[in-house]
Amino acid sequence: MGLAGLLTPVTIWLGLFFLIPLLLILAYSFGTSNVYGGITLGFNPGNYLRVFDPLYLEIIGRTFVIAAINTLICLALGYPLAYFIVFKGRRWRNVLILLVMVPFWTSLLIRAYAWVVILSGNGIANKALQFFGVTDEPLDLIFTTQAVMMGMVYSYLPFMVLPLYAALEKFDTRLKEAAQDLGASRWHTFWRVTFPLSMPGVIAGSILVFIPSAGEFVIPDLLGGSRTVMTGNLIQNQFLQARDWAFGSALSVMLAVLLLGAIMFYIRRVGTDKLEGM
Repeated sequence: MGLAGLLTPVTIWLGLFFLIPLLLILAYSFGTSNVYGGITLGFNPGNYLRVFDPLYLEIIGRTFVIAAINTLICLALGYPLAYFIVFKGRRWRNVLILLVMVPFWTSLLIRAYAWVVILSGNGIANKALQFFGVTDEPLDLIFTTQAVMMGMVYSYLPFMVLPLYAALEKFDTRLKEAAQDLGASRWHTFWRVTFPLSMPGVIAGSILVFIPSAGEFVIPDLLGGSRTVMTGNLIQNQFLQARDWAFGSALSVMLAVLLLGAIMFYIRRVGTDKLEGM
């Protein structure tokens, strides 16, 4: 069996379940939504012009800000954890990696509902704050941007840790020893040797976290409510409630284009510069 034969099943699968649905969404984005649902295909670029309404631009901007902050927090938490697993926790490496992957054993919906239980008025968080005397009455911890951030960091942190672990595991420790023998401090060695060599893991982890964070709608819906509407919630509402499939498709295409542009900019400005400087 040649290379073409090996690639045929993958090509058919991607064509049926990725390319064709994407083309349908693109076609719907230029259509006209009917009053009671459904869509009439045609050429109506006005759907894309509606995206530039200040209300929708605010939601898109909020989405990218939350996704970027979530990515930075996951990187700040995930890098030390991956570093510890690789260089300090050799004896317990397999156990620690297993613990990182444990959240994947349950669905995202269940994990999001768990945070609803924790952050609600009578939840564990408020009970603990009142028990330790931090507050006398329950705080509004849920239906806030902070609640959405906590849920997203918890859900997507493993997506950052695993690529970082894979990159750091290949690291040659003799390079650290050589840098320290030449007089570099541990901090200097980390920033000039360890971190640049782990940049492929940083880039991969950032992409794996940023893309689903920008398209997230379950966590903002459960933990943010109407106060923290993101683009994923807006698209969901257009398809399921407003029945405006054309505008929902236009929003989907715009989000995909913006994400692709942001990722390519990140790779060229961060990844290429780091690789050239090595």
